[in-house]
Amino acid sequence: MSAEISRAQARRIALGAQGLADKRPTGRVDRRHLRKIVDRMGLIQIDAVNVLVRSQELPLFARLGPHPRSLIADATRAGELFEYWVHEASHVPVELHPSLRWAMAGHPRWKGMRRFAAERPDLIASVRDRLRTDGPLVASDLSMRERPKGEWWDWDDGKYALEILFINGEAAATRRPKDFARVYDLAERVIPAEILDLPTPDERDARKELLVRAARSHGLGTASDLADYHRLTHTRALFKELVEEGRLVETTVEGWGKPAYLHPDAARPRRIRARALLSPFDPVVWCRERVERLFGFHYRIEIYVPRPKRRYGYYVLPFLLGDELVGRVDLKADRAAGRLLVQGAYGEPGIDEREVAAELAAELRSMAGWLDLDAGVTVEDRGDLAGALRRATA
Repeated sequence: MSAEISRAQARRIALGAQGLADKRPTGRVDRRHLRKIVDRMGLIQIDAVNVLVRSQELPLFARLGPHPRSLIADATRAGELFEYWVHEASHVPVELHPSLRWAMAGHPRWKGMRRFAAERPDLIASVRDRLRTDGPLVASDLSMRERPKGEWWDWDDGKYALEILFINGEAAATRRPKDFARVYDLAERVIPAEILDLPTPDERDARKELLVRAARSHGLGTASDLADYHRLTHTRALFKELVEEGRLVETTVEGWGKPAYLHPDAARPRRIRARALLSPFDPVVWCRERVERLFGFHYRIEIYVPRPKRRYGYYVLPFLLGDELVGRVDLKADRAAGRLLVQGAYGEPGIDEREVAAELAAELRSMAGWLDLDAGVTVEDRGDLAGALRRATA
């Protein structure tokens, strides 16, 4: 076991592993930069909420600054990325496909879906045949509702069948730009043949590889932090083996109270000079309990909280400055007016308010330009940082 790591060191290791210790490119941003980010992050979580911009675009902006917004779609069409349920729905590099085949064959999170497939084999076969002859398809191409429509994410039988084929790896999906709907096709028409032809590792080896990749992307974490990266369960024995094999280093972090696991190649930056607005689904902040351990920052997304009960707002992004989370802003792209709307701005205790407001204003102006919001940034009154931020954006 290595010597205890301070919480400040742990923050810097985590941010460095996520690519937030690197300088943003100053010239043209292209797919080479995307590859570097995907290599660091391991996956990019997808979310459909579009009040600001689709969430999967925000981790790239946080690390690259303004960039072509087609990077992910272009890399998917080129066969470099594919979508699968990993942390949640995620863009992942195609070379990860073999390590996910055990999940396609029988991940316990999909018991209900697999039960449906066992009960309706003729339906699954007919949708598979329809993909083969008519694909690619969106769910609305099938129109197979046999039950009353419910609320929220209600699927008819055709959508269930497509999702089952997607989960078990027979189908793959891209996204339709106009409405972000999944477009399904047979996997062999989406995933490169050289990837599909790679051997399938043993499930135990694949799960161990995913834990090592999680450690590489997080830098370090507790067992639950690392297992959660790819939604793994029953991993205790795997951590013991990985430590014995030298693929992880067991350590302790100041104040954590649980063992931590460090990737042996994790960099230990002496200083982080980051400035970034973080998506609610960025790996730096997606585990709220880990955020509190690393940064002392209490963060909850309030999308599903009724408006009167929200503390900070609907779509709130933490603001990273250096190696600290120093504030948060509730953002909306007011596309009709062409402005980036700051509906609330809040600072953390003890910050230099003027410095934080100036840096945040610069980041918001950069984001507004990236999103083609030509009217710039408008700051509303809500929040203790709003006044300073309004002055900084004037």
